[in-house]
Amino acid sequence: MEAAAREHIEEIRRTKFSIGGEQNPLIEDLHQAVKNLSAELYAKDAHFLMELIQNAEDNNYLKGVDPSLEFVITSEDITNTGAPATLLIFNNEKGFSSKNIDSICSVGRSTKKGNRKHGYIGEKGIGFKSVFLEQLSNVHPEVLLFLSKIRQLSVREHNKDPRLNTVSAIAITSETELVERKNIDAVSYTVHLSADEKDKEYEGECRYFMWKQKFPVRQENKVERRMEVEELVITLAFPFDERLHRGMSSPGIYAFLPTEMVTNFPFIIQADFLLASSRETILLDSKWNQGILDCVPSAFIDAFDSLVINSVNAPVSSLAPMFRFIPINSSSYQELNVVRESIKSKLLEKNILPSESYTEQKSFHQPREVGRLMPAFWTILEKAREQKVSLVHLSSHGKHILSSSFDRTEYDNILNFLGVELVNNEWYAECIQSSKLVKGVSEDVYLELLLFISDNWRFKFELTKIKDIPLIKYVDLYGDVSLCSINESKQLTRNRVVSLSRHSNHISWLIDWNKEFKCPANYFFWPKSTQEAIRVFSKRDTVLKWLQDHVKVGGMSVYEYAIHLNNYLSSCQKRAIAFVHFLYHSLRKSFLSQGEVGVLCHSMPLVDNYGNLKSQRKGVLVPAKGSKWVGLIGSNPWKNEGYVELAEEYLQPGYFAGEYASGERLLEFLKTHVVASDIPDISPPNAAIPTVSSPLTKNNAFLLLGWIRKMKRKEIDIPKKFLKCIKEGSWLKITTSGCHGYRPPSESFMLSSLLGNILQNGSVLVDIPLLDLSFYGDEINEYKEELKKIGVMSGYGEACEFIGKHLMSFTEYSTLSRDQVLSVLNFIRFLRKKFLPQDKFINSIKDKRWLKTWCGVRSPVESVLFDEEWKTASQISSIPFIDQNYFGEEILSFREELKLLGVVIGFNDRYQLVVDNFKLPSSSSLKPEAVLLILECMRSLGSSNKLVQALRGVKCFKTNLGYKPPGECFLFDPQWVCILQVFEGFALIDHDFYGSSIFSYRNELKQTGVKVDFEVAIKEFADKFKREASSMTKERVLSFLSCRRQLKDKAYVFPLDLIINIRGLKWLQTRCGDKRSPRDCILFGPDWQSILPITVDLPFLDDSDSYYGKDIHKYKEELKNIGVIVEFKDGAKFVAAGLHFPIFPSHITNENVFSLLQCIRILNEQVNYSFPDPFLKQISRKWLKTTKGYRAPENCLLFDPRWGSYLRRTDGPFIDENFYGSNITLYKEELKTIGVILDVEEGCSLIASHLEFHVQLPTIVRIYNYLSLFNWDPDSEVAKGIWIPYGSQNGEWVSPCECVLHDKDGLFSSQLKVLDKYYDQKLLNFFSHAFRVKCNPSVADYCKLWEVWESSGRRLSHDDCLKFWGYILKHWGEKTEKTLTERLVKLPVASGSDEVLLFNKHDVFIADDLQLQDLFKQFSAQSLFVWYPRPSKPSLPQMKLFDIYRKIGVRTISESVEKKESYTVDVAQLNQVNPKENLITKDLIMLILGFLANPVMKMEAERRHEIIRGLLKITFLEIVEPITVNYSLSLSSGEIMNARASRMICWDRESSKFFTQKLDRSSGYKNQMEYATYFSEAISEGVLWENSDHIGALSELIKLAFMVEFNEEAVRFLMKFKNLQIFLEDEEFLASVFPSF
Repeated sequence: MEAAAREHIEEIRRTKFSIGGEQNPLIEDLHQAVKNLSAELYAKDAHFLMELIQNAEDNNYLKGVDPSLEFVITSEDITNTGAPATLLIFNNEKGFSSKNIDSICSVGRSTKKGNRKHGYIGEKGIGFKSVFLEQLSNVHPEVLLFLSKIRQLSVREHNKDPRLNTVSAIAITSETELVERKNIDAVSYTVHLSADEKDKEYEGECRYFMWKQKFPVRQENKVERRMEVEELVITLAFPFDERLHRGMSSPGIYAFLPTEMVTNFPFIIQADFLLASSRETILLDSKWNQGILDCVPSAFIDAFDSLVINSVNAPVSSLAPMFRFIPINSSSYQELNVVRESIKSKLLEKNILPSESYTEQKSFHQPREVGRLMPAFWTILEKAREQKVSLVHLSSHGKHILSSSFDRTEYDNILNFLGVELVNNEWYAECIQSSKLVKGVSEDVYLELLLFISDNWRFKFELTKIKDIPLIKYVDLYGDVSLCSINESKQLTRNRVVSLSRHSNHISWLIDWNKEFKCPANYFFWPKSTQEAIRVFSKRDTVLKWLQDHVKVGGMSVYEYAIHLNNYLSSCQKRAIAFVHFLYHSLRKSFLSQGEVGVLCHSMPLVDNYGNLKSQRKGVLVPAKGSKWVGLIGSNPWKNEGYVELAEEYLQPGYFAGEYASGERLLEFLKTHVVASDIPDISPPNAAIPTVSSPLTKNNAFLLLGWIRKMKRKEIDIPKKFLKCIKEGSWLKITTSGCHGYRPPSESFMLSSLLGNILQNGSVLVDIPLLDLSFYGDEINEYKEELKKIGVMSGYGEACEFIGKHLMSFTEYSTLSRDQVLSVLNFIRFLRKKFLPQDKFINSIKDKRWLKTWCGVRSPVESVLFDEEWKTASQISSIPFIDQNYFGEEILSFREELKLLGVVIGFNDRYQLVVDNFKLPSSSSLKPEAVLLILECMRSLGSSNKLVQALRGVKCFKTNLGYKPPGECFLFDPQWVCILQVFEGFALIDHDFYGSSIFSYRNELKQTGVKVDFEVAIKEFADKFKREASSMTKERVLSFLSCRRQLKDKAYVFPLDLIINIRGLKWLQTRCGDKRSPRDCILFGPDWQSILPITVDLPFLDDSDSYYGKDIHKYKEELKNIGVIVEFKDGAKFVAAGLHFPIFPSHITNENVFSLLQCIRILNEQVNYSFPDPFLKQISRKWLKTTKGYRAPENCLLFDPRWGSYLRRTDGPFIDENFYGSNITLYKEELKTIGVILDVEEGCSLIASHLEFHVQLPTIVRIYNYLSLFNWDPDSEVAKGIWIPYGSQNGEWVSPCECVLHDKDGLFSSQLKVLDKYYDQKLLNFFSHAFRVKCNPSVADYCKLWEVWESSGRRLSHDDCLKFWGYILKHWGEKTEKTLTERLVKLPVASGSDEVLLFNKHDVFIADDLQLQDLFKQFSAQSLFVWYPRPSKPSLPQMKLFDIYRKIGVRTISESVEKKESYTVDVAQLNQVNPKENLITKDLIMLILGFLANPVMKMEAERRHEIIRGLLKITFLEIVEPITVNYSLSLSSGEIMNARASRMICWDRESSKFFTQKLDRSSGYKNQMEYATYFSEAISEGVLWENSDHIGALSELIKLAFMVEFNEEAVRFLMKFKNLQIFLEDEEFLASVFPSF
């Protein structure tokens, strides 16, 4: 055997490779071809190793042998070829056959071809020739995963030095957990893969869940290289651990061996993919591979179901890692992204996600039905569950809650991929409320819950119902823990106000007292345990801030609580008294400070002696019982002043909140902190005390004086009423000349007897009342200050004042007589002589009216002693001089005494006295000295409004116009008086009458209203100018201009309003015959001559002899200063306003134009100037001369060198430089201002508008090139035509819509103007952009062309038809479909000749049934079937063309034909046959049942069985002659086309009879196929007459089954292949129908 093998190899060497024989001339080419192919296939060194592994996998092995593959690299040159190393491959295969040897020595003749279905994985036919490469690369550890034979692979290095030897190995150590799933034709198992490299100390193992599933190959995915394969086998590998990779990238797609495609999927896809030549990637555009990828999503879903849903015993927590197999990351391959999206869409519809369950039952739901929770809430729920809180209703609030094992950050990307979102924010409120998360958990967990809410408050919970659920703990009225909502705590109504103690040692104190006070105003405190818990809570600051800001739960100290209580004491006396006890005890325990208690006591309500609560008070009285104030006063005088008399209840002992206090201690507390007071500590009332209106006892007198002393020491002001009643009450005991009595203190004295005698002897004395020292004793001397305070007098001055007041009391009833007055003066003289002070006495009488004067009785200080100095003053005043006629000359001897009393003696510049008594005489004309005195008074006093007011309106000043009031007078000033001489009527004061001294009183005159300043005078002038400007004569005008010249160099400034009026009022006469303002006038000069011909009504000043004359030109500067235009450059605006071109533009000279342009230049330089509308109207006329005649500026162009690069002067309306000269170019900006186009880029529209005037093609092309270069886009109908030349001189203008750029099909020469015949490509682009010319004919154009063909009746060529429908196919869409449907009436039909006819589309048909087509071709001379190209063209496939025909209204022959079967047989003569013998077999019925059970049919089992029963009840009759079938076809003309055929089989449903000819299977395949076709069609039509859409599908299945004689195995395969199955009820029914089986 060995010899035969050797001989076979030698034969191959000689004949095939010319080794040891004659040289084959083709051998070199063969070597080169193999070399090139090998280089192409294996561009990378590692690929040869894949070939070796592939070959080993495809080898045959002896039974009982574990296939293995080993590579040994030795440093020895075993081949004796000089190589540095040798690669040895060891494989324990069965060995090569001679046929194998022939194959591996050939290219493309592998013996593995055709054995795909037997598991061979080899692909290319040159594998063995590529094994000898230079190096051996690493092998990926996962290479063994999808090999069915090789279970171990190792690479060993053998060196001469054993220490350098290395070994690496990969092995599948075990396969476990094999599970078959026959219903989906799948199997799963777990593979344990290990890899190690001893030299690198690398060891690894990974478990892979393997899912292998079969899918039938769809017909549309079949390819030639896989025609024999009928099932796809897809294997998915899911790594449970980290994939083995040895530092290499991990392939995602295997075709038994790895490709280099990294899919970015977390699982591996293995299938029989078609590979690229390099084996690096699969062929992504292969329909075979696409068919595999289409099945991957289904395989993944089934595998995922197995891993997750069907893991019955696995805890939910173990399922979460399985979700990492979901391909959430996109791939770099678009085709794999489609797979990814398909997987996603399938996952979204499956119940794959487990919900959190607190029972043993697992529940899975669709991703959209599941919601996630925030991690912090999971922590709370976990702790709550540990504390036995029931959470069974967790998924009862609208969403199933995702299992906590899944709801983790590490799965975020997966859950986001599946669209799993957080539950809505309202869910948390419902969850918390439905469970016992608040009361059922420990304080720590409760605080974590509050922390969770606070952390998410702003963005999640603030607007949710969580504000309305019971959440906030508090201690209620009875000391129990209750709950309230956030809204109850925070709203303005404050249904619950919850607080917590700021200090830990105050917690119980506040809770106990709050209970004592019955929780006033619904104020409550957190439970003690909660408060203690939050003090050690790590996030206490966060929770407390949230509680304070959003729940209004804040910290509260004892002081704050007391403030709160204080606000709610006004309705309960008992609570108010309890509050005092609360303060007393809180202070005693140092819970409140002295200062805090003081503040609280100041504002707390007190219970008064009537039992009323008083919140407002000025002071507090101790209870009346045993008080001093009752002994002195009797009743309570402080009652109306806001003082509270404390109730006696404050003296009672009390027991509150477990604390006791006696009444005495409580009263001391009130005295200290509420300042409950008694005399002398209390402030006196501002009221009269009845007891001081009568004599007081000695003790009460001293108590009263002690009280006053106390107030003085406290620096407290004694109230006025209280002090008054003491001063005026007759309670003080006195003595008068030895007589005793009682007097008010204000009428009592405490003087020595010596001083009293002196005062008595010097006057008509009154008795002086002295204190009774014998009654009060020496003790009274200790209260001198207090007695003085209440009015008791003790000094000489007071005694004198007392005497004076006594004397003055007489004046209240009558005037003092002459003798009494002289007596008073004599008493003053007496005091002077005795050298006694007189001031007290004098002060007591000097202000009293007792002295007779010229003006009646006056006081001394109001009187004057008359002498000669007062003579002038007496003319203008009514001063009260002492009446010397009444008192006589004697009065003059008392000048010193009168002076002491305040009488004015001598004038001594007493100007103020004159002013105070100023009075004008009855005659208003004052003497000069009186006027000067008045002015002197004003100067001395600075000013006097009284004098100014008195003189106002009085004609007291003499002027050139008579006596005038001050306001109408002017003080003469030679510097500016000329301005008052322009107009008449200005009154000037007569300085000759008053003398030159009048000028020294300039300021005083100004105060009276006299106008002394230029600024005032000029305002008067301005008013007069405003009134009389329009009537100014030429003399006044010249006078005003002369005055302006006089004042020019002086510092006199005209006011702004005068300047405005001078410039703005119309007072200057113009040549136009009217008066105008200076700014609207022009002083004519020679510069204005050239502009006159093109202007009208320029306002030149009237310098004619009849008006201003030539003298007006002397005042050029003055006129310029007031706004008159005196220079041509300043009057440009008048030119603009008065521009008026002559009727004939030829009358306009170039000088006129240049003058106008100069004006425009001037105006352009002005900021924000706008030309008036008349100017714009005139300027828009045709007045500029161009090469095309006179044009408006906006229709003119200015030619410059830039234009010359594109156009000529004659190409458009360029300004005529021959007429204007080259200087016209100096006015570019001015021309641009009036609309002339200067820029080349902006002239397109204007140049285009003149296109129609050109007929020469070179000119038109030049203009088109210019327009194209500057991207002209027509914005109007101007120049919308396109020139179609007929030679260089002729042509026509056509609309762009009649043009097209190209006509590649050459069909539109008579329909459209094709521009590429006349213009180059550059201009074609221009026509497309500017004129919107279509690049090619549109669908509408093609339809219009077809309509022309329809109407012309012409026959089309096949080429024209091909072009037309090829275009339609290329541009097919909804719009095209609609257009063709509406517009095409006729369609092409094949005529059998080289021409195509057009027939009505309702009379032509699509030949979808070749038998019917052949029939009607036989029976009809008319062409009935639509045209299509023969042979088929790639640009116009037949089926796509038929699809177009169908969509635009063409019917198929099969749906249009009417069929009628006819047979004339005697049923009684026919033989009845048993159908179950060879026609209606069990396998046929099984096939039909499987078809009807398909979900697409939506048919219940009962209906399926009813149909089969009907089939089995049919009578089958055998006929000899075939049945005739007549076919008719109705045309639009009403004509009916007929055809007929014969059939072997017919089912008459009405009579339930089935007619059939006898089948002779030996008659050949054609006859059998014909019979099978008619039989399957008849059975399908009879079974599915109610579901006609599925007749064709069932017919094809029956036909296939018929051809294999309904072989059971074949029928079952067919059903499986088509995914058809029958159910248990169908099997039972089938067994009942065919019991023998």
